[in-house]
Amino acid sequence: MAAAPQAPKRGSIRKTRPLVVKTSLNNPYVISWSTLEREDIHFILQTLEAKFKLIGLQKIEDKKKRKKTALMKKQSCRPDIEISEDPKEPDGDVLVSGWTPVHVRKQLVIGVNEVTRALERNELLLVLVCKSVKPAIITSHLIQLSLSRTVPACQVPQLSERIAPVIGLKCVLALGFRKNTRDFADEVEAIIPRVPSLNVPWLPDRTQGPTDSLETEPSESQDNEILDTSFDDLTKLSKRKLAEGGQASAATLQPLKIKKLIPNPSKIRKPPKSKKSISK
Repeated sequence: MAAAPQAPKRGSIRKTRPLVVKTSLNNPYVISWSTLEREDIHFILQTLEAKFKLIGLQKIEDKKKRKKTALMKKQSCRPDIEISEDPKEPDGDVLVSGWTPVHVRKQLVIGVNEVTRALERNELLLVLVCKSVKPAIITSHLIQLSLSRTVPACQVPQLSERIAPVIGLKCVLALGFRKNTRDFADEVEAIIPRVPSLNVPWLPDRTQGPTDSLETEPSESQDNEILDTSFDDLTKLSKRKLAEGGQASAATLQPLKIKKLIPNPSKIRKPPKSKKSISK
């Protein structure tokens, strides 16, 4: 029989396990999709559903091909099973598996991964995301990505339930329209004004127009005028602006421009390791 574990003797020191500490950074901002109005939701779903039905975009899957691949897998596992293969060419009336109008499918981007890649390459005009995605973190990264690429994006309820059965898919979590689209040009132009602007605190909203960013950038003539004026005059001007405006306007974050990189002179650099002499 196995001996019972004995209690530690007197005078023995118990070894305490070191506490595992994990450093984590918490984001103080809550990033979420802007809400759509009911009228806009019905308009977007109806226009897309009618357009897909009119074009006839649909993915066709050949069930016979699926059975054949399943039998081939069984044969690889069990070599005693023999499959009689009768190669028959498909008739003209039989539909081949795949997307029916291929040129229309190339104008669309379907799926979260495909939409993410297209946004990174800046190839989209509009992004629509389904609201029933669980967990929500699957599509939350598209908010910052679409805003950085100045692409209007919104979350549409029942997008997958209404669009997926029309085009022959099980679900559509994200849908994007490419810049070279022709068949969906009118629909995209009609949907974009109804898309609400996204709110990310550290990214300016550039989807409304490029005039705001041009106004914030100071010109060289303004810099020269500021340098010529004295410090007292600048303080007086700033006080006048605060008195007239009442409150200071919210500061807009701008990209940092690095003019020159200077190495740190006080940095102690380790000498290079010398190769040890090999003893004979």
